[in-house]
Amino acid sequence: METKRDVVLDVNERPGFLQWIGLSLQHMFSMFGSTVLVPLLVGLNPGIALFSSGVGTLLHILITKRQIPAYMGSSFAFIIPMVALMKTTGYPGVATGVISVGIVYLIVAAVVAFIGTNWIEKLLPPIVVGPIIMVIGLSLSSSAAQSATLLNGKYDIRVFAVAMITLALTITFNMFLKGFLGLIPILLGIVGGYIFAILFGLVDLAPVAHAAWFALPDFDIPFVDYKPVMHWGAIIVMAPLALVTITEHLGHLMVLDDLTGRDFMRNPGLHRTLAGDGTASIFAGLVGGPSVTSYGENIGVMAITKVHSVYVLIGAAVFAILFSFVGKLSALIQSIPGAVTGGVSFLLFGVIAASGLRIIVENKIDFNLKRNLMIASSVLVIGIGNAYLQVGHGNDIIQFSGVAIATVLGIVLNLVLPQKAASEK
Repeated sequence: METKRDVVLDVNERPGFLQWIGLSLQHMFSMFGSTVLVPLLVGLNPGIALFSSGVGTLLHILITKRQIPAYMGSSFAFIIPMVALMKTTGYPGVATGVISVGIVYLIVAAVVAFIGTNWIEKLLPPIVVGPIIMVIGLSLSSSAAQSATLLNGKYDIRVFAVAMITLALTITFNMFLKGFLGLIPILLGIVGGYIFAILFGLVDLAPVAHAAWFALPDFDIPFVDYKPVMHWGAIIVMAPLALVTITEHLGHLMVLDDLTGRDFMRNPGLHRTLAGDGTASIFAGLVGGPSVTSYGENIGVMAITKVHSVYVLIGAAVFAILFSFVGKLSALIQSIPGAVTGGVSFLLFGVIAASGLRIIVENKIDFNLKRNLMIASSVLVIGIGNAYLQVGHGNDIIQFSGVAIATVLGIVLNLVLPQKAASEK
């Protein structure tokens, strides 16, 4: 564990002005690639994603009493249901789902405040969380493959070439860069892939040239841009996944505890950190952004710089908000072709899946036990195969994605199956 003697700036210490700018930009760029990739894949405005991540971070810091140096960025866990909802309900449905995710966080925060955290481990043990996270990553693989091969619905060798070059660059940056550059391989991979996409004639730069330097993000605000409707289908497909990202939240908090030598579970308390995440997601849903979650990339920056100051994270949030109003930047991000996002996604979605596998390995899950085998196999095949449930008729159809069904099924099987099968006793 790192001790306070090793720390350059502790949680509540303020850096000098120039140091503050430099460190804040480091944090902002470390989350930039992943945060803007989610809206590109879903079909949302990347400027709004930057804006909501910045404001969400400030809200989280405020709710946690300026005790926790954490950054809120776009969550990959909800990509599949958000993509499906954009095709059927448009953003109003996505907004309902994103807000419902935030409400689940607030409900769990209230329960934690009253009865503690032991029930979370019982509800979501590693045998459930590991396979579900694997499903989230692997179920996105077909989307990445389509982006990396198709142009206007037809196979294009240029798209595949750029995707593989982007993948190769991102892997190279991951393996051979150190320090801060080693923390932004996704951003560097996107930049490198984008340059090759221009050379291959896959980028239209006209919208960037015509975009204004200053422009308001294209907000989607209820009662202003649309009449809000309660989309129960959106709630059903997105809210259960909040339980999975809550476990991710717990993991990040434990790493921060170890890094800073503090116990954030007690001070300011897990209920406050969960409430901060939930409030950030609710805000994102009210302005047109995707659901947000804490980012491990920023924890990596703190580990390298040994600067844990919450004021640096405030600075990163402020810069993200300012960047969201740069019209040319938003236009530039939206001009990134599917070949580039697909190439990066090959690695990124695989890393998500591998994270689930790591949970299984690190917790030494015994697959000789039929209980564990039944849970993992059911979750993996239903989730990856997207065995969705559709109910209703006409315009009242509600579709439950395979990821949502796998999540609920994993939780239920864990609660009802005995520890050992009859043949094992």
